[in-house]
Amino acid sequence: MADFINNLNLELVVNILRSVLTFIILFWLFNFLLRIAKRGFLRRVKTKKERSNIEIFFRAAQYLIFLLIIIFAFLSYAGSLAGIGIAAGFLTAALGWALQRPITGIAAWLMMVIKRPFEIGDRIIIGQTKGDVVDITLTHIHIGEIGGTIAAEENSGRIILVPNAKLFDEDIINYTKTGETILDEVKFAITFESNLKKAKEIASLAAKKVLKNFVENMKEPYLRIWFQASGVDVLVRYFTPAVSREEIRSLITQEIFKNVRSLKDVEFAYPHTEVLLRKK
Repeated sequence: MADFINNLNLELVVNILRSVLTFIILFWLFNFLLRIAKRGFLRRVKTKKERSNIEIFFRAAQYLIFLLIIIFAFLSYAGSLAGIGIAAGFLTAALGWALQRPITGIAAWLMMVIKRPFEIGDRIIIGQTKGDVVDITLTHIHIGEIGGTIAAEENSGRIILVPNAKLFDEDIINYTKTGETILDEVKFAITFESNLKKAKEIASLAAKKVLKNFVENMKEPYLRIWFQASGVDVLVRYFTPAVSREEIRSLITQEIFKNVRSLKDVEFAYPHTEVLLRKK
């Protein structure tokens, strides 16, 4: 009797090891083939949308293959088609235990795949998180943070993992859903005595000069003029690539400052006190 039990235990261990080994080999093989195919497709992409589609497709394929290999491993352990029931039972129990919390995230991932509210490479805001989408997995969105360590919208170097489930609870803002550019502005104030016409020319020319190095089909910058307590506000508004927003704004500011300082009839306005002494 003891020999029978020992033989039975040994056979069980062998079957389990065979199943585990089969799973590992098949998973490694299919992953290897998927990586080769993915690299081949990525070498041919021309747009950000195509790259995002390929990334999501191969991610979904990886999950599907993982599921099929688990079923195959259980069948291999059972040794016959009768193992389908066992495999289904184990698989259902495993999924029910493991996906209690992530189930909402998986539903959100399916929503992203179908509705495509954003792509890999888009600049987005989810709740209080702002950055560029680096990767989309079954449970999390990987975002390259902008800001965070500073007030400006520049890459902080940090990666934020946002649970997919948050997509059902938070507003989503996509900077680049309809194009690569967004509206931005540079504002400066001049005194009431300044030559407004020259100030407007300086603002417009500065924006055009800087933008031509960043945008191929540049939209014409436009101006807005407002009164304020100590002078006149001159605003130049323009469409800028979202990822270069801070750099472009800085360059336009420098160009405006340099040109205003070179003129005698245009002066910056700023809060200050001026005392005038008059003789009666």
